[in-house]
Amino acid sequence: MDHNVFDKYASKYDAWFMKNKNVLESEVALVAYFLKKPGKAISVGCGSGLFEMLLKKMYDIIIGEGIEPAFGMAEIAEKRGMNIKQVSTEEMDLGFEKYDTVIFNGTPSYISDLKKAFQKSNRALKKGGKVLVVDVPKESSYGILYNLAAKIGDWQNPIFKDAKPEDVYPIEFVKAANWRSTPEKIELLKECGFGKFQFAQTLTAHPVYSNFRKEEPQEGFDKGDYVAIFAQKIMEVSDES
Repeated sequence: MDHNVFDKYASKYDAWFMKNKNVLESEVALVAYFLKKPGKAISVGCGSGLFEMLLKKMYDIIIGEGIEPAFGMAEIAEKRGMNIKQVSTEEMDLGFEKYDTVIFNGTPSYISDLKKAFQKSNRALKKGGKVLVVDVPKESSYGILYNLAAKIGDWQNPIFKDAKPEDVYPIEFVKAANWRSTPEKIELLKECGFGKFQFAQTLTAHPVYSNFRKEEPQEGFDKGDYVAIFAQKIMEVSDES
């Protein structure tokens, strides 16, 4: 993907979340749901480190390491205390059996070769390690809305009247994404040596109303606009193509 989008519009990322605090807190709660004991963890595509900062502040969950290719985002994350490797997921080297948890929060839609990223994660995880994959599913209300906006090219089209949130996700980030379905991500994880799946979801209200209140995570993945897949490394796989 084009990381220049996140360099150029890095400030828009945090600004959007600040305008949508209930959405933000709902999503942070979902990420925290499976991270009671993350151990040594790394966040792949951590962006500005906003979620990691709030996980520490609100849930006492420490995620100190991150991968972030966009300089503008990485700079903000480092100012928030994270140790950042500024490299793309295609080029990242997470090491061998180094981590207890690898986190992909909001990043799968922005990773060109997601299977390769999952393979690298498998290699980097210790035996029995966990991967947490959290994102907007293609089949969700937000996913459908975002794909429509990307196709049209902006949020100003009359078709969105009364059908979009008051403060919409910046169109630059919408157009840069490749939204994937939950079943597609599950299948890729299975191919990369993961099993023992668990699921949770949030943002179950329509996008127009999703910022009205904070939601607590619910089990499953059949109705949420933000879905977490938690899986365990059950076999070794090579990260070679």
